[in-house]
Amino acid sequence: MKTIGFIVVISSILGIYSLLNYYIIRNGLPLTENHTGLRTLLIWGVVFLAAAFLIGRFSERISVNPVSTTLIWIGSFWLAIMVYLVLQLALIDLVRGLNGLFHFFPAFLTTNPEKVRQITSITVTIIAFLVVLIGHINTWFPAVNKIQIPIDKQAGNLKSLHIVAFSDVHLGTIIEKRHLRGIVNQVNALNPDIILIPGDIIDEDISPVIHTNVGEVLLQLRAKYGVYAVTGNHEYIGGVNKAKEYLTSHGIKLLSDTAVLIDDSFYVVGREDLAIGQFSGKRRKELLDIVNDLDTKKPMILLDHQPIGLAQAETAGIDLQLSGHTHHGQLWPFNYITDRIFEVSRGLIKKGKTYILVSSGIGGWGPPVRTNSRPEILDITLTFGKN
Repeated sequence: MKTIGFIVVISSILGIYSLLNYYIIRNGLPLTENHTGLRTLLIWGVVFLAAAFLIGRFSERISVNPVSTTLIWIGSFWLAIMVYLVLQLALIDLVRGLNGLFHFFPAFLTTNPEKVRQITSITVTIIAFLVVLIGHINTWFPAVNKIQIPIDKQAGNLKSLHIVAFSDVHLGTIIEKRHLRGIVNQVNALNPDIILIPGDIIDEDISPVIHTNVGEVLLQLRAKYGVYAVTGNHEYIGGVNKAKEYLTSHGIKLLSDTAVLIDDSFYVVGREDLAIGQFSGKRRKELLDIVNDLDTKKPMILLDHQPIGLAQAETAGIDLQLSGHTHHGQLWPFNYITDRIFEVSRGLIKKGKTYILVSSGIGGWGPPVRTNSRPEILDITLTFGKN
């Protein structure tokens, strides 16, 4: 039954994707009425761009090579360009439709349709490329967001704890060694007591990560109490066992429905991602069962990739939950969708005595483009004791 559901979802996504690319072709065809060669170039050019990402991803699973890498890069950028072409074309069609009802276009637009069509097409294309270019540049400059959170518990001899957290790196063909090196240098420069990563360290197939030895950069992360992480849905998509093995062999302490007491002062609790059910048929352990034997008088920090079922953390007495997954939509205007889907798509909220902090992520899936927010590193200071 789950297999049928998966096929239906994938088929629906591919169907919508095909229709969007057809919409772009259809809007471009009037420009090629008297140019057969240009018409052929438009049709097959869009078909190639649309297929590049999928072909690259499939071929990458067989062999990581320059061809698969190039196809993925081309296809990834096209995903973002396609979004902003479609948004503009849809807006133009809407305005044209309204003009058909209310006839508000000035004469110079209605008397020179060919010229207007050419200028509009060039403008739309330039805007789409500029937005994507700026969004790509944005991905290379993470913001460091400083957050102070008071925890109304004692933590041994600790008066405060300096946490640096980042999520959704999505290491693979797009977010590769050079990109990760910049992240690691920025994180280490903050001199954290502990580094926490709430999931999606690996993008999908781990082969390109192994092929380029990205792990040697992960080993350079430095913190007094070490680096702790949990799985995200993308570790499961790409093969969770291989991902876990690789990460643990490169300095990452993975928490799989377990908790660890650090310096006899505070707990870090880590949950398996919800995707465990879809990909293995298993159920992750209930949060209350994980914390049942813990000393709840000590601060408890929870890593849970997807910010779903937030009331569970409050019920379990968690002091701070760190999550990611949403990317806050990554591309405008998808942030409005994630705002509707998740109780919190990005930022800090408080439920009872529990703080929930959701990161918009430092990497991204698909296009190496971010247009609605900066990639972020969370620079968190917890203060302990009665407040």
